[in-house]
Amino acid sequence: MSETPESTPAATEPRVCPHCQGTSFCEGFVEDMGQASQGYARWIPGPLERGLFGGAARFGKQRYPIAAHRCGRCGYLALFVTGD
Repeated sequence: MSETPESTPAATEPRVCPHCQGTSFCEGFVEDMGQASQGYARWIPGPLERGLFGGAARFGKQRYPIAAHRCGRCGYLALFVTGD
């Protein structure tokens, strides 16, 4: 069964780091400082399609916020779609 952003169990903090098995996580977000950015990264479902000038074709596509959780033990960074 494939997961959709709505069914992804990632809206909650991860319990165990897949890298070191640590259990202490700090929530944050991934900053986007690109031209005309809103300051945070978003996830767009589907394969990357290039537009006329080589950038990602995003028009009309759904966007979802990304939450980042960093392991306090080893620094492993896990990214999760947080909803709509």
